Amino acid sequence: MFNLGDRVALVTGSSRGIGKAIAIKLSEAGASVVTHDSSGNAETISGQLRLNGKQSIACVANVSSSVEVNAMIDRVMETFGRIDILVNNAGIIRDQLLLRMTDEEWDSVLDVNLKSVFFCTRAVIKHMLKQRYGRIINISSVVGLTGNVGQANYASAKAGILGFTRSIAREVAPRGITVNAIAPGFIVTEMTQHLTEEQKTEIISRIPLGYLGAPDDVANAVAFLASEEAAYITGQVLSVDGGMRMA
Repeated sequence: MFNLGDRVALVTGSSRGIGKAIAIKLSEAGASVVTHDSSGNAETISGQLRLNGKQSIACVANVSSSVEVNAMIDRVMETFGRIDILVNNAGIIRDQLLLRMTDEEWDSVLDVNLKSVFFCTRAVIKHMLKQRYGRIINISSVVGLTGNVGQANYASAKAGILGFTRSIAREVAPRGITVNAIAPGFIVTEMTQHLTEEQKTEIISRIPLGYLGAPDDVANAVAFLASEEAAYITGQVLSVDGGMRMA
């Protein structure tokens, strides 16, 4: 287990799935965790963490709004006085073939999946620069590396995260801040529940390890990149996909 004692972490989109697993993992490693979602459900996760003797608060914010993001970071600073780890995980899907994709389906995915990464990172970076320490971990996707039919909006956002990650990593490295991305493959969450058994079988056939991943597989990678053991790693993309990208 990595030691994140005395660290404060914010995980966006952490009321379920991968984000929930990340919040729990960072808390188990000793971090004070700020959970987040847009509807208030993240309070349930924070409550569970507090019952386990951990420090945690929940924030409600629309991460595609810079005003709400700034208010969320202000609350984190008022509560804990610092922010050490930011995990940009919030995301949605609005799958549609390009010819049928509406402006709203394009804009909403880019706003939540990409613009939020800009807003949240910009809001925390000034505090991390003063601290001369920070870990920023952006959750991208294997689809951002390969593309996918019916996901031009999602793939574009996730690919954009990779360019953003490398650019900001260069900007802030002199101040002891690392910025990395994780590209999960197909992970068993509510987002993949819409897949038919035929689709799952076809996907698994392209995964060398032969099965879909679990949220904890991603959470373990996040805990590593947030730890001191990963202090010399920045600007990188870690694929957690059972070898799918390799294949």
